Amino acid sequence: MTNKFNNKVVVVTGGTSGIGLATAKAFAEEGASVFITGRRQDTLDAATKAIGGRVTGVQGDMANLADIDRLYDAVQQKHPQIDVVFANAGGGEMLPLGSITEEHYQSAFDTNVKGVLFTVQKALPLLKDGASIILTSSTTSISGTPAFSVYSATKAAVRNFARNWILDLKDRHIRVNAISPGVTETAGLDHLFGGGEQAQGTKDYLASLIPAGRVGQPEEIAKAVLFLASDDASFVNGVELFVDGGQVQI
Repeated sequence: MTNKFNNKVVVVTGGTSGIGLATAKAFAEEGASVFITGRRQDTLDAATKAIGGRVTGVQGDMANLADIDRLYDAVQQKHPQIDVVFANAGGGEMLPLGSITEEHYQSAFDTNVKGVLFTVQKALPLLKDGASIILTSSTTSISGTPAFSVYSATKAAVRNFARNWILDLKDRHIRVNAISPGVTETAGLDHLFGGGEQAQGTKDYLASLIPAGRVGQPEEIAKAVLFLASDDASFVNGVELFVDGGQVQI
């Protein structure tokens, strides 16, 4: 390890599984003090143990503004400033047009849009000038998917946050970028695809459409996030970085 993030303070929302967990672990291995969030205390405890190093778990739902306040209160108890925010918490379910409910719409936008907005906005007083913000978007931001229109709309909104916030934050030299994973091997994806053999069959089919010939691994997405957060990406600002094996390029 390079200790590239030694003495850096990093916040990762949705850090108890999948991409968030892999990224929090990667930051910790590079020397960062990492704060993760999760909705359930049991999974939060398990993730904190798995990550190791200087990690703090804060239970909370990022769609709840009071929980976001508690997150940053926990950070302030240990550190005066934050170097990196990875606003990653999110999710969604598949429902085709004609079956979409108000509850489905509200849940997706509260978690994926409202949560990201206020996770970043409430971090601003603690963020160092020159800090890095990374938002989790998705290949669905530019590529259509059946029965996934609400989720896709939320991720398009997240991508456009990055475009606009680089202007709002330019005087503080805070970079804002979006990471857009493709099909990635996570428990959340398995649940979305129905679990078991059904999920595996769907992933195998999708892998056949990806130029790389396979689905991605959470650790591969994590490496891209760390690049965007690092000084190696000092002139990368406002981009949508696709980490998808080439899926949306064809």
